[in-house]
Amino acid sequence: MTRGNRLQVLLPPVLVGVSALLLWQLVVVAGRIATFVLPSPTAIASALGTVAGDVAQAAVATGTTAVTGLVAGSCAGVLAAVLAARFRLLDEVLSPLSAAANAMPIIALAPVFNAMFGSTSPVPRRLVVAVAVFFPLFVNTARGLRRIDPVHADLMRSLAVSGWTVTRYVRLPGAVPFVFTGLRLASSLSVIAAVVAEYFGGRQDGLGSRITSAASATAYPRAWSYVLGAVALGLLFYLAALLLERLLSPTLRRTR
Repeated sequence: MTRGNRLQVLLPPVLVGVSALLLWQLVVVAGRIATFVLPSPTAIASALGTVAGDVAQAAVATGTTAVTGLVAGSCAGVLAAVLAARFRLLDEVLSPLSAAANAMPIIALAPVFNAMFGSTSPVPRRLVVAVAVFFPLFVNTARGLRRIDPVHADLMRSLAVSGWTVTRYVRLPGAVPFVFTGLRLASSLSVIAAVVAEYFGGRQDGLGSRITSAASATAYPRAWSYVLGAVALGLLFYLAALLLERLLSPTLRRTR
């Protein structure tokens, strides 16, 4: 991509973002929105400069919870999809269960897991994240595993290979793009789930608990600073998933 093309891609969103911030500042300064409802961007920037170190420290704690739950939930989702694609009975059982787990609100899961494993343990928060990311990985991987090329299917039947061999050499390589689609969806979702889970007690070291405590003390600019930290963390997770896909996809295509 040339420099001119980069400018054409980057300039419109930058202009829209700057215009939105200016409009936000003008509306708050004009008194159209109370500062306890929505602080001005300059107030948030000033608070962020004061608590930048705390935001980074809380982001590390939330990121650790999110990445642990993301890895566990992703592995479980892919494994469940492989088993569901291989055995019809498991597909009939796992599909409705995963849909039910996806429909279950996080605010209901977090207190239950806290009661089961203790609110001071990191396990409940990580389990909340794992449950939240399970569904996108399961659905997308199962969709990829079912999309087998008819030519490849006929070839496997003519060779009389086993079902697991078909899964290993045909279905799984074909499902890789679907797995990464699910991973990209789950990456940002894991951060949201970790932040929401931190609202419900436990160690006060993450972004969610810091947002709650700052809002309780009516320090709204400081609360928005932690919100910005959560946004940045979600973007970082998404970019990491995108980079992983870019790095592994050419290698996987060559091995197919």
